[in-house]
Amino acid sequence: MDIKCWGSRGSIPVSGAQYLKYGGDTTCIQITAKSGETIIIDAGTGIRRLGNFFIKNNITQYYLLFTHAHWDHILGIAFFRPLQYSKVKITIQDRKFSGISTKNVLGEVMKFPFFPIGLKELKADIKFEKALNHSFTIGSILVETIPTSHTGGGLGYKFTEDKKTFVFLTDNELGFDHPEGKGVKAYLDFSRDADLLFHDGEYTQKEYKRKMNWGHSSIQDVLDLAVNANVKKLGLFHLNQDRTDDQMDQIISESRMDLKKKNSAMDLFAVACDMAIHL
Repeated sequence: MDIKCWGSRGSIPVSGAQYLKYGGDTTCIQITAKSGETIIIDAGTGIRRLGNFFIKNNITQYYLLFTHAHWDHILGIAFFRPLQYSKVKITIQDRKFSGISTKNVLGEVMKFPFFPIGLKELKADIKFEKALNHSFTIGSILVETIPTSHTGGGLGYKFTEDKKTFVFLTDNELGFDHPEGKGVKAYLDFSRDADLLFHDGEYTQKEYKRKMNWGHSSIQDVLDLAVNANVKKLGLFHLNQDRTDDQMDQIISESRMDLKKKNSAMDLFAVACDMAIHL
Protein backbone atom coordinates (compact mmCIF):
# COMPACT_ATOMS: atom_id res chain seq x y z
CA MET A 1 0.00 0.00 0.00
CA ASP A 2 1.03 3.58 -0.62
CA ILE A 3 0.40 6.25 2.01
CA LYS A 4 0.57 9.99 1.46
CA CYS A 5 -0.08 12.79 3.92
CA TRP A 6 -1.90 15.87 2.64
CA GLY A 7 -2.26 17.46 6.07
CA SER A 8 -0.89 16.72 9.55
CA ARG A 9 -1.51 19.95 11.46
CA GLY A 10 -3.82 19.89 14.48
CA SER A 11 -6.74 22.11 15.50
CA ILE A 12 -6.51 24.82 12.82
CA PRO A 13 -4.61 25.36 9.57
CA VAL A 14 -1.58 27.65 9.76
CA SER A 15 0.62 29.50 7.29
CA GLY A 16 3.93 31.31 7.28
CA ALA A 17 7.62 30.79 6.62
CA GLN A 18 8.10 29.00 9.95
CA TYR A 19 5.71 26.20 8.90
CA LEU A 20 6.98 25.35 5.41
CA LYS A 21 8.73 22.06 6.23
CA TYR A 22 5.84 20.29 7.96
CA GLY A 23 3.02 22.26 6.34
CA GLY A 24 -0.08 23.96 7.65
CA ASP A 25 -3.00 21.87 6.35
CA THR A 26 -5.09 19.83 8.78
CA THR A 27 -5.69 16.09 8.70
CA CYS A 28 -6.02 14.27 5.40
CA ILE A 29 -4.37 10.96 4.50
CA GLN A 30 -4.49 9.12 1.16
CA ILE A 31 -3.99 5.35 0.98
CA THR A 32 -3.74 3.53 -2.33
CA ALA A 33 -4.26 -0.23 -2.31
CA LYS A 34 -2.28 -2.64 -4.45
CA SER A 35 -5.61 -3.54 -6.05
CA GLY A 36 -6.08 0.11 -7.07
CA GLU A 37 -8.67 1.43 -4.60
CA THR A 38 -8.15 4.88 -3.06
CA ILE A 39 -8.95 5.49 0.60
CA ILE A 40 -9.11 8.95 2.18
CA ILE A 41 -8.94 9.45 5.94
CA ASP A 42 -10.53 12.71 7.09
CA ALA A 43 -11.51 15.85 5.21
CA GLY A 44 -9.33 18.44 6.89
CA THR A 45 -8.03 21.33 4.80
CA GLY A 46 -5.49 19.00 3.17
CA ILE A 47 -8.30 17.40 1.16
CA ARG A 48 -8.42 20.52 -1.05
CA ARG A 49 -4.99 19.79 -2.53
CA LEU A 50 -5.78 16.08 -2.69
CA GLY A 51 -8.88 16.87 -4.75
CA ASN A 52 -6.80 18.91 -7.20
CA PHE A 53 -4.42 15.95 -7.49
CA PHE A 54 -7.33 13.59 -8.24
CA ILE A 55 -8.66 15.88 -10.97
CA LYS A 56 -5.23 16.29 -12.59
CA ASN A 57 -4.67 12.51 -12.61
CA ASN A 58 -8.25 11.55 -13.53
CA ILE A 59 -8.80 9.51 -10.36
CA THR A 60 -12.58 9.35 -9.97
CA GLN A 61 -13.44 6.65 -7.41
CA TYR A 62 -12.59 6.70 -3.70
CA TYR A 63 -13.65 5.81 -0.17
CA LEU A 64 -13.78 8.42 2.62
CA LEU A 65 -13.36 7.44 6.28
CA PHE A 66 -13.40 9.72 9.34
CA THR A 67 -11.59 9.67 12.67
CA HIS A 68 -14.14 12.10 14.15
CA ALA A 69 -16.04 15.25 13.26
CA HIS A 70 -14.16 18.08 14.95
CA TRP A 71 -13.65 21.09 12.68
CA ASP A 72 -10.05 20.39 11.72
CA HIS A 73 -11.08 16.98 10.31
CA ILE A 74 -14.04 18.08 8.17
CA LEU A 75 -13.32 21.71 7.28
CA GLY A 76 -11.99 20.97 3.80
CA ILE A 77 -14.93 18.94 2.45
CA ALA A 78 -16.63 21.97 0.88
CA PHE A 79 -13.49 22.68 -1.16
CA PHE A 80 -13.00 19.09 -2.38
CA ARG A 81 -13.51 19.90 -6.07
CA PRO A 82 -14.11 16.32 -7.32
CA LEU A 83 -17.57 16.48 -5.69
CA GLN A 84 -18.55 18.91 -8.44
CA TYR A 85 -18.01 16.30 -11.22
CA SER A 86 -20.68 13.79 -12.26
CA LYS A 87 -18.09 11.16 -13.20
CA VAL A 88 -16.84 10.97 -9.61
CA LYS A 89 -18.04 8.16 -7.33
CA ILE A 90 -17.31 8.47 -3.62
CA THR A 91 -18.34 6.03 -0.90
CA ILE A 92 -18.44 7.74 2.50
CA GLN A 93 -18.42 5.95 5.84
CA ASP A 94 -21.85 6.25 7.46
CA ARG A 95 -21.72 6.44 11.26
CA LYS A 96 -22.88 8.57 14.19
CA PHE A 97 -20.98 11.49 15.71
CA SER A 98 -22.57 12.28 19.08
CA GLY A 99 -25.84 11.00 17.62
CA ILE A 100 -25.53 12.89 14.30
CA SER A 101 -25.09 10.95 11.04
CA THR A 102 -22.16 11.55 8.69
CA LYS A 103 -24.53 12.90 6.04
CA ASN A 104 -26.01 15.43 8.46
CA VAL A 105 -22.57 16.48 9.74
CA LEU A 106 -21.37 17.22 6.21
CA GLY A 107 -24.72 18.79 5.37
CA GLU A 108 -24.28 21.27 8.23
CA VAL A 109 -20.86 22.29 6.90
CA MET A 110 -22.27 22.89 3.42
CA LYS A 111 -25.38 24.97 3.99
CA PHE A 112 -26.39 28.60 4.31
CA PRO A 113 -25.13 30.77 5.87
CA PHE A 114 -21.84 28.86 6.06
CA PHE A 115 -21.46 27.87 2.40
CA PRO A 116 -23.31 28.74 -0.84
CA ILE A 117 -23.50 25.18 -2.25
CA GLY A 118 -25.44 22.48 -0.42
CA LEU A 119 -24.71 18.76 -0.27
CA LYS A 120 -27.72 18.03 -2.52
CA GLU A 121 -26.35 20.32 -5.23
CA LEU A 122 -23.14 18.36 -5.73
CA LYS A 123 -22.86 16.40 -8.99
CA ALA A 124 -20.76 13.46 -7.76
CA ASP A 125 -22.31 10.05 -7.07
CA ILE A 126 -22.17 10.09 -3.26
CA LYS A 127 -23.02 6.95 -1.28
CA PHE A 128 -23.10 6.72 2.52
CA GLU A 129 -22.15 3.18 3.56
CA LYS A 130 -22.76 1.68 7.02
CA ALA A 131 -20.58 -1.34 6.18
CA LEU A 132 -17.44 0.83 6.50
CA ASN A 133 -17.32 0.34 10.27
CA HIS A 134 -15.78 -2.12 12.73
CA SER A 135 -13.83 -4.51 10.45
CA PHE A 136 -14.15 -4.47 6.65
CA THR A 137 -12.19 -4.76 3.43
CA ILE A 138 -11.58 -2.26 0.66
CA GLY A 139 -9.99 -4.05 -2.27
CA SER A 140 -6.84 -5.79 -1.07
CA ILE A 141 -6.75 -3.91 2.27
CA LEU A 142 -8.23 -5.16 5.53
CA VAL A 143 -9.40 -2.26 7.70
CA GLU A 144 -9.86 -2.62 11.48
CA THR A 145 -11.03 0.08 13.88
CA ILE A 146 -10.73 1.01 17.55
CA PRO A 147 -12.44 3.80 19.55
CA THR A 148 -9.95 6.51 20.48
CA SER A 149 -9.48 8.26 23.82
CA HIS A 150 -11.03 11.53 22.70
CA THR A 151 -14.37 13.29 22.95
CA GLY A 152 -16.75 13.11 20.01
CA GLY A 153 -16.74 9.41 19.13
CA GLY A 154 -13.30 9.06 17.54
CA LEU A 155 -11.98 6.03 15.66
CA GLY A 156 -8.46 4.78 15.06
CA TYR A 157 -7.63 2.56 12.07
CA LYS A 158 -5.39 -0.34 11.16
CA PHE A 159 -4.78 -1.07 7.49
CA THR A 160 -3.28 -4.44 6.54
CA GLU A 161 -2.15 -5.55 3.10
CA ASP A 162 0.34 -8.32 2.22
CA LYS A 163 1.17 -8.70 5.93
CA LYS A 164 2.18 -5.02 6.16
CA THR A 165 0.31 -2.84 8.65
CA PHE A 166 -0.29 0.89 8.95
CA VAL A 167 -1.93 2.12 12.17
CA PHE A 168 -3.44 5.60 12.36
CA LEU A 169 -4.25 6.93 15.85
CA THR A 170 -4.70 10.67 15.83
CA ASP A 171 -6.60 12.59 18.53
CA ASN A 172 -5.88 9.80 20.99
CA GLU A 173 -4.94 10.67 24.57
CA LEU A 174 -2.79 7.98 26.17
CA GLY A 175 -2.40 9.77 29.52
CA PHE A 176 -6.10 10.06 30.30
CA ASP A 177 -8.93 7.57 29.82
CA HIS A 178 -11.86 9.30 28.13
CA PRO A 179 -15.21 7.47 28.48
CA GLU A 180 -15.15 6.53 24.79
CA GLY A 181 -11.58 5.18 24.94
CA LYS A 182 -10.27 1.66 25.46
CA GLY A 183 -7.15 2.25 27.57
CA VAL A 184 -3.42 2.14 26.84
CA LYS A 185 -3.20 -1.66 26.75
CA ALA A 186 -5.80 -1.81 23.98
CA TYR A 187 -3.89 0.75 21.89
CA LEU A 188 -0.66 -1.12 22.53
CA ASP A 189 -2.22 -4.37 21.31
CA PHE A 190 -3.79 -2.59 18.33
CA SER A 191 -0.38 -1.16 17.34
CA ARG A 192 1.71 -4.25 18.09
CA ASP A 193 4.38 -5.00 15.47
CA ALA A 194 3.00 -2.32 13.13
CA ASP A 195 5.25 -1.50 10.21
CA LEU A 196 4.10 2.12 10.45
CA LEU A 197 2.26 4.05 13.17
CA PHE A 198 1.06 7.63 12.89
CA HIS A 199 0.06 8.78 16.37
CA ASP A 200 -1.13 12.03 17.88
CA GLY A 201 1.90 13.80 19.33
CA GLU A 202 0.46 17.21 20.14
CA TYR A 203 2.28 18.05 23.37
CA THR A 204 5.65 17.99 25.08
CA GLN A 205 5.61 16.62 28.63
CA LYS A 206 5.66 20.15 30.04
CA GLU A 207 2.74 21.24 27.85
CA TYR A 208 0.73 18.12 28.63
CA LYS A 209 0.66 18.89 32.35
CA ARG A 210 -1.55 21.90 31.50
CA LYS A 211 -3.55 20.15 28.78
CA MET A 212 -4.53 16.83 30.35
CA ASN A 213 -8.06 15.72 29.38
CA TRP A 214 -7.91 17.77 26.16
CA GLY A 215 -7.86 14.62 24.01
CA HIS A 216 -4.22 14.62 22.85
CA SER A 217 -1.06 12.80 23.89
CA SER A 218 2.33 13.78 25.20
CA ILE A 219 5.16 12.77 22.89
CA GLN A 220 6.81 10.75 25.68
CA ASP A 221 3.67 8.64 26.13
CA VAL A 222 3.61 8.01 22.38
CA LEU A 223 7.25 6.93 22.36
CA ASP A 224 6.62 4.53 25.23
CA LEU A 225 3.62 3.03 23.45
CA ALA A 226 5.49 2.57 20.18
CA VAL A 227 8.56 1.02 21.80
CA ASN A 228 6.48 -1.40 23.89
CA ALA A 229 4.41 -2.31 20.82
CA ASN A 230 7.55 -3.02 18.77
CA VAL A 231 6.55 -0.54 16.08
CA LYS A 232 9.05 -0.26 13.22
CA LYS A 233 8.35 3.33 12.12
CA LEU A 234 6.66 6.05 14.17
CA GLY A 235 5.36 9.32 12.74
CA LEU A 236 4.25 12.02 15.16
CA PHE A 237 0.96 13.49 13.95
CA HIS A 238 -1.55 16.26 14.79
CA LEU A 239 1.28 18.77 15.04
CA ASN A 240 0.53 21.65 17.39
CA GLN A 241 -0.76 24.70 15.52
CA ASP A 242 1.97 26.89 17.05
CA ARG A 243 4.84 24.44 16.60
CA THR A 244 7.39 25.85 14.15
CA ASP A 245 9.59 23.73 11.90
CA ASP A 246 12.65 24.45 14.06
CA GLN A 247 10.81 23.49 17.24
CA MET A 248 9.55 20.27 15.67
CA ASP A 249 13.05 19.41 14.48
CA GLN A 250 14.37 19.94 18.02
CA ILE A 251 11.68 17.67 19.47
CA ILE A 252 12.53 14.93 16.98
CA SER A 253 16.25 15.24 17.71
CA GLU A 254 15.70 14.98 21.47
CA SER A 255 13.24 12.10 21.06
CA ARG A 256 15.70 10.15 18.92
CA MET A 257 18.32 10.56 21.62
CA ASP A 258 15.80 9.25 24.14
CA LEU A 259 15.10 6.20 21.96
CA LYS A 260 18.82 5.55 21.63
CA LYS A 261 19.15 5.49 25.42
CA LYS A 262 16.38 2.88 25.46
CA ASN A 263 18.27 0.80 22.88
CA SER A 264 15.42 1.23 20.43
CA ALA A 265 16.14 1.17 16.69
CA MET A 266 12.68 2.46 15.82
CA ASP A 267 12.57 5.00 12.99
CA LEU A 268 11.07 8.24 14.36
CA PHE A 269 9.95 11.32 12.44
CA ALA A 270 7.28 14.01 12.36
CA VAL A 271 4.70 13.58 9.62
CA ALA A 272 4.92 16.37 7.06
CA CYS A 273 2.52 17.46 4.34
CA ASP A 274 3.34 15.63 1.08
CA MET A 275 5.26 12.89 2.88
CA ALA A 276 4.81 9.59 1.01
CA ILE A 277 5.57 6.09 2.32
CA HIS A 278 5.29 2.71 0.58
CA LEU A 279 4.62 -0.45 2.59
